[in-house]
Amino acid sequence: MQTPSTDKTLTTDAGTKGITPGYMPGFGNDFETEALPGALPRGMNSPQKCAYGLYGEQLTGTAFTAPSHQNERTWCYRIRPSVKHVSRFSRIDVPYWKSAPHVLDDITSLGQYRWDPVPHSDADLTWIDGMHTMTTAGDVYTQVGMAMHVYLVTASMTDEYFFSADSELLVVPQEGRLRFCTELGVIEVAPKEIAILPRGLVYRVELLDGPARGFVCENYGQKLELPGRGPIGANCMANRRDFKTPVAAFEDRDAHSRVVIKWQGQFHETFIDHSPLDVVAWHGNYAPCKYDLRDYCPIGAILFDHPDPSIFTVLTAPSGVPGTANIDFVLFKERWMTAENTFRPPWYHKNVMSELMGNIYGQYDAKPNGFAPGGISLHNMMLPHGPDNVAFEKASNADLGPEKLDNTMSFMFETRFPQHLTEYAARQAPLQDDYIHCWDGIEKHFDGTPEGNWGK
Repeated sequence: MQTPSTDKTLTTDAGTKGITPGYMPGFGNDFETEALPGALPRGMNSPQKCAYGLYGEQLTGTAFTAPSHQNERTWCYRIRPSVKHVSRFSRIDVPYWKSAPHVLDDITSLGQYRWDPVPHSDADLTWIDGMHTMTTAGDVYTQVGMAMHVYLVTASMTDEYFFSADSELLVVPQEGRLRFCTELGVIEVAPKEIAILPRGLVYRVELLDGPARGFVCENYGQKLELPGRGPIGANCMANRRDFKTPVAAFEDRDAHSRVVIKWQGQFHETFIDHSPLDVVAWHGNYAPCKYDLRDYCPIGAILFDHPDPSIFTVLTAPSGVPGTANIDFVLFKERWMTAENTFRPPWYHKNVMSELMGNIYGQYDAKPNGFAPGGISLHNMMLPHGPDNVAFEKASNADLGPEKLDNTMSFMFETRFPQHLTEYAARQAPLQDDYIHCWDGIEKHFDGTPEGNWGK
């Protein structure tokens, strides 16, 4: 590391000035990083006097007494303690960002729904203003469930910061690039990547290339973690080494600044006279990270049958019911199909989980028509769904040689809770009224005669 110059620009662990991100590999690791040499105390967390006149402060993401394998906390060494980063709070309205429970009597969430991409806006929309909630599930007050949002960002946050006391955010870009300047470092994300922003973390969002559009899963429950692989073993799917956590970076800057806080589904603002991104060094395992979805290694059938879609889980947030997720984040990307005598697209089913899908790019194999990049579909709990007639007929009569599914990346936010539509989703977003008719062309093929038993 190098000692930075004395001006008040943001400085990273690598000693560079400006906002050039650097990363450390690993998921759930215990990291340590410092932007000034010797800023981290050695062998203890809370010395009587911290180096450089810093303040020691702990950010905890779990209860103090959580089991050690689940316990998450980070020690921060910062220019000012966080009590200086807030003042009196005033309630504000963020009109399109909703939290569960959000059940509207005049909107029916029972059904199979699909939306065209939410169009970009000519208005100046920051990360906060541009968040549009599509569905909510569970209860933010008891910290279970989730909400799904589409973000539209056309402007950077300037001297403005945000944190959620309610949730961690899983960000899935679809168009445009964003930079998250956080207390613990800088993360840049682009389409085909994701970012995880922990609960309680303060950050500013800047637009690198725009307009930007993408999807957000707001997780009220237990933190996202890697799924158990079971008999798959230690490798494939999402590997820990491919996740990237930012190195320490800080701002020592005096400026009139606005801090917006989401707390119990409500939004409040407070004003301070400096940047709150002033952590010079930190160590711990509670931190933001990013992941390149192109690094995901799918697992699938190599002889016959189609495994359950849970085989494609990237991240999961457990619930109180073993094996039943509060949230699963599932990825459908390029892969080889080789199964013999098998209907290869996802089969028809109904499920105790509710499934919200988004298309990042390309064509989803079970819905070749109408599911455009940026589009969304919702199949709520215990409602039947599956391939449309075109996909069924093609797959039922295909030559089953090895086939590469190419130019495709879609995902699913799946939860044990029913998802309820917001007024925006039901009345303002581009809902495809005719989506339910995609199954109209499915024909009856039943033939009960001996000659009709062609499957034998």
